[in-house]
Amino acid sequence: MSGSIAQGTSQTHGNTHILHFLVRLPRPMEDVWPAVATREGLTGWCTAVDVLEPRLDGAVVLGELGSGRVTAWDVDRVAEYGIEGGGRIRFHLERDGDTASVLRFTREFRGETDSESAWRIRFERLVEYVARS
Repeated sequence: MSGSIAQGTSQTHGNTHILHFLVRLPRPMEDVWPAVATREGLTGWCTAVDVLEPRLDGAVVLGELGSGRVTAWDVDRVAEYGIEGGGRIRFHLERDGDTASVLRFTREFRGETDSESAWRIRFERLVEYVARS
């Protein structure tokens, strides 16, 4: 089974942009969790991570994506990072049978710092990353 990336959607509310993606991954949630909730995992496919304190209100520095705090943390399910300046990155994992999972991704930001195509490339790398692990 290979992963798939559903078409992302993009919304704009005032000067806040919101991206949503649905990514099907060929591994169970427990295997995907480290890719979205650890320094090593995120560095492996998304961005260089300088700091990630894996707990609610822990500090996080996500390379070019910004720095902030962990705003939601439900082990094996939800990792959300609030980025200074009003941004947010949320990874929500769900089971897809016994051997796969679905990632519901949300990215809120202001300005033009991110694009749907940039995240699509990241998610292609994520699919490859979790297939190798």
